[in-house]
Amino acid sequence: MHRAEQAAVELLPCDGSAMLLPNFLSVDAADSCFLQLLQHNPWEQCSITMFGKKIAEPRLSTWHSVDNQPYVYSGLRRIPAAWTPLLSELLELCQVESAARFNSVLINLYRDGRDSMGWHADNEKENGFEPTIASISLGSDRRFDLRHRESKETIRTVLTHGSLLVMSGKSQDHWLHQVPKTKVVLEPRINLTFRWVHSNL
Repeated sequence: MHRAEQAAVELLPCDGSAMLLPNFLSVDAADSCFLQLLQHNPWEQCSITMFGKKIAEPRLSTWHSVDNQPYVYSGLRRIPAAWTPLLSELLELCQVESAARFNSVLINLYRDGRDSMGWHADNEKENGFEPTIASISLGSDRRFDLRHRESKETIRTVLTHGSLLVMSGKSQDHWLHQVPKTKVVLEPRINLTFRWVHSNL
């Protein structure tokens, strides 16, 4: 798979790292990955528990694990879908770029701007201490916000087609992130978040 030339940009001023590589994948590679996933991934719409109520997630998603490990968040237990050659290829590229190891990926499909991800951190215990999360974006550009838990400082950027965002260090302890709703975006976006899930936690 062809990589594009890129210059990494650090988004966070303190308390962890969020390195953005705007052109991680070439346009042709990003287009191919997007179409394969959009057409062939076994998308699910799950419901999570919030304030004691079941609420449908405003996006579609699948969970995949090299080790066939489930994943638990917001009262939801995800059973892995099939691991594919495409996921192996993208995982290897992310491992080389981030100098971290990954064994799982959560893939989200935002069908249009009405689909979103609220403020959260990827700080589930299964992700371990100071996890590294490598996030590939495909399809429509979407705004991405980071907000410091204490100072409330907010960093806004746009995640573009073929970009990679690597969050590491203390970022999940000190910063929340979101993909807000928008009326402007009418086309889908796919996001793959690679991480290492610890089975013994």
